Amino acid sequence: MTTAGRIPEPYGQGSGANLADILERVLDKGVVIAGDIRINLLDIELLTIKLRLIVASVDRAKEMGIDWWEDDPALSSRAHRHELARENAELRAHLAQLEGESS
Repeated sequence: MTTAGRIPEPYGQGSGANLADILERVLDKGVVIAGDIRINLLDIELLTIKLRLIVASVDRAKEMGIDWWEDDPALSSRAHRHELARENAELRAHLAQLEGESS
């Protein structure tokens, strides 16, 4: 409550929501930001950029069906091992084929 001569406290101090609460709510619910940038010259489209940003927790993203990072070898050690095993199998098959042709 504000009394005469007293300046109210800034948002986030005292009884207001703090940054951790806000971040928890955003990650729990998720936030989608979408936008398009188009550059035209004399009714000729020169450039279109589509921006899509989703901010959510990993669990929430998985609930929405978003899990691309699990299959990216640059981001997941499991995916990296899978990629190496696939490449190794291809090389062994190719080597076996070459050895079969030479005999």
